[in-house]
Parts: sequence; structure tokens; C-alpha cells
Amino acid sequence: MSRPAGTPDVVVIGAGALGAATAYFATAAGLSVEVIERGAIVSGTTSACEGNLLVSDKEAGPELDLALLSNRLWREDLAEHGELWEFEAKGGLVVASDEAGAAGLAELAVRQRAAGIDVELVPVDEVHDYEPHLTRDLGGAAFYPQDCQVQPMLMAAHLLRMARERGARVRTGTTVTGFLRDGDRVTGVRTDRGDVHAGHVVNAGGTWAGEIAALAGVEVPVLPRRGFILVTEPVPRTVFHKVYAGEYVASTQSSDEGLQTSTVIEGTRSGTILIGSSRERVGFDRTVSLPALREMARKALTLYPTLGSLSLMRTYLGFRPYCPDHLPVIGCDPRAPGLAHAAGHEGAGIGLSVGSAKLLVQALTGDRPAIDMAPFAPERFALQEVS
Repeated sequence: MSRPAGTPDVVVIGAGALGAATAYFATAAGLSVEVIERGAIVSGTTSACEGNLLVSDKEAGPELDLALLSNRLWREDLAEHGELWEFEAKGGLVVASDEAGAAGLAELAVRQRAAGIDVELVPVDEVHDYEPHLTRDLGGAAFYPQDCQVQPMLMAAHLLRMARERGARVRTGTTVTGFLRDGDRVTGVRTDRGDVHAGHVVNAGGTWAGEIAALAGVEVPVLPRRGFILVTEPVPRTVFHKVYAGEYVASTQSSDEGLQTSTVIEGTRSGTILIGSSRERVGFDRTVSLPALREMARKALTLYPTLGSLSLMRTYLGFRPYCPDHLPVIGCDPRAPGLAHAAGHEGAGIGLSVGSAKLLVQALTGDRPAIDMAPFAPERFALQEVS
């Protein structure tokens, strides 16, 4: 069955970071694109996160390979646009509370260097050369110059704008209700505003990616994982790098449903300080958890006692798209030919968005992928019957 004339090569479901990056790289490759978003652009997880572009929190393996690819894209291919989304190559400082923790950082650094990460161990008497306001009660630290930061809403909005300048169309307020099929092949989407035919459909639905996949009869077990962020009043520069406690790495790889907190602190260009992080699986419950906020604030003061003099302006929460095996879902889905996915990145979605989109577009166009995509394959999950 041939496509109706004038229909796009690619329909992207979702106008967050992953959808925006996919539209950008697809139009750069010469594909025609239509983005469909049920709300407003960047109204989901992308609007409720910090904008981390990290390599420091990843062990050797496929996620690190993807992070290093993304890091090169941010620093090289997209460098000319960095000011649009407040790109800062600020580096990350991971701190240990005692000598045992510092030894753990040193062991991790050995593995990470072998995998291509640039990491410098920082003796305890030199930590305050990096961050003068940190507590003096530390065992050591590791500095990661490749860690960066962006303003995520600006990033996604500008990538969508540049895709539109190449001819992409963005439909907001439009809900995907099903898929068009020609036999087994997905040939477009059904929406509450009519059908849209396409050569390929990309599921970049964030925390709702599992529900979208189910409409096509395939299982992609993406679940929401709630997290909070505290925002201080604007102050003169106090935190100079991305700073977090060593246990943050373990928390990102945990599958626990209950509340977990680990200290993550950074400054922004506006002068505010962002304080995280928390993780808990509570579905889409948007109730503000005072115990989580208190624990985050307490741990932040342990690391940066000077923050105690600041007022909190606000808090916000978001839902990270969590996959049980802690790897994103990227690539064409052989269980539903014509359907592809870019989802399930949990708290690393902003940083990994550009690498994921680049890989996905390479798959759609038949180009050789920049890295091995097999670990991210959608078919690694068992087929689930959908009634």
C-alpha cells in the first residue's frame, strides 16, 4: 500500500527532548517530519528536570557508549547552537564523605578511564579549589571535565524550531489513539483530529511510551518514577560545577520502588541553585512529598552548609521514564514494522537525547549506526498480548 501524496516520511509522537531531537536529526537527514504532541511542546518530563549531560554517573557499557556519543554531538555537531540552550561545559565533581568512599571513586575511575572517560582524582586537600563552599568533612573527590549542563526546555524548543525551519510540522493538542496498519506494518497514526499516514512512526512518548506501544500491540515496559527538585532564591555564584555525592551513581541503577534520595547540587545562569535528587515509583501521583523534600534539604546542607542561609523559592516534580533494565529503548521494532521507539532513558534523557535521536535516524535511513544498537533493541522485551 502506497502512502498518500504529501504525507511525511516520519511521524514523531511526543514533543519533548527525545521527540525534538529526533525531528531535528531527521530533517537534517532530508526526511519530512510531523511531530504530534497531546499537550504543549516540552510539557512533560522535559519541563521538570535539571538538564544534565553526564558521563560521570555511568559504568562501562552500552549506556556509557551512548553518553559519549551524545557528549560529542553536544560539544561538536551542536556547538554552534549551544548558547540557545545555555550549554555549559562546567564539569562534574563527585564527592566522597570518607576515605572508603574516596577509594570507591578511585576504583570506578579506573574502569571509566578504560572506557574513554576523562576523570581526575582530587585529593581531599584540593577539593575546595574546585568548590570553596563545600563542607570540610570529606574524604576526596573525582572531577569529570566532560560533564555538561543545558536548559532542557530551551533545548527542546529550539531543536523543534530548527526542524520546523527545515519543513517539519508540529501539531500540539493532538492525541494519538491508535495506529494505521497495512497488514502487520504500521503506516501511520490515528488521532483525535484525524489520521496521519507516514513511512515510519517514532514513539517518543516519554513516561507514556509504554501506553503508546501497547496501542500497536507490543510491550515496552516504560514506567513513571517520580522525582523532586528544590530551587533556591538567586544568589551570586556559589556552586561552580555539577556536584553530587558518590551514592548518586548507585541510586540511578536501583530498581527499588520506595523513596531514595542522594545529593545533587548545581547553579544556573540565573543564579538559582537546583537541589536534587529523589526517586520513587508511585505511578503518576503528583502529591508533594514533604518527607522527600526534607530529606533532600537535609542532605544538601550536609554537603553545602552555607545553603542554610538561603530561601527556597519553589519545588517542582516530574516523572522519569524508567525501564526495568535501566537501558533506554531505541530503534525499529520488528514486532510492528514501521514503528520505532526512543524512550525509557529515566533521568538521563536530556543528555542522551541527541545520541539516541542520531542513532534512530541512522536506523531509519539505513546508515551504519555510530555505536552498537543491539542493547537498546525494543524486541528485548517479551511480546504482550493487548486486548
